[in-house]
Amino acid sequence: MNIKPTGDRVLVRMEQIQEKSAGGIFIPQTAQEKTQIAVVLAVGDDEEIKVKTGDRVMYDKFSGTSVKANGEELLILHMSDIMAVIG
Repeated sequence: MNIKPTGDRVLVRMEQIQEKSAGGIFIPQTAQEKTQIAVVLAVGDDEEIKVKTGDRVMYDKFSGTSVKANGEELLILHMSDIMAVIG
């Protein structure tokens, strides 16, 4: 499935962070808090969009619409939900 966001929306893939405790035990994803860092996969056609494909971004915690494509969970965000570009 090919998803192309429209307007001021951005399609992102959340980064999977594998956490390890101080004792070396891996903490499963289900027990971790969701990351707020993602990689931009596609951008809408609005001229106000300040990010580009491949950028790492930080977004608001409870924002966006979750979608599944090709067995992968993605997120569609409004540009206003993106707080920063991580360099």
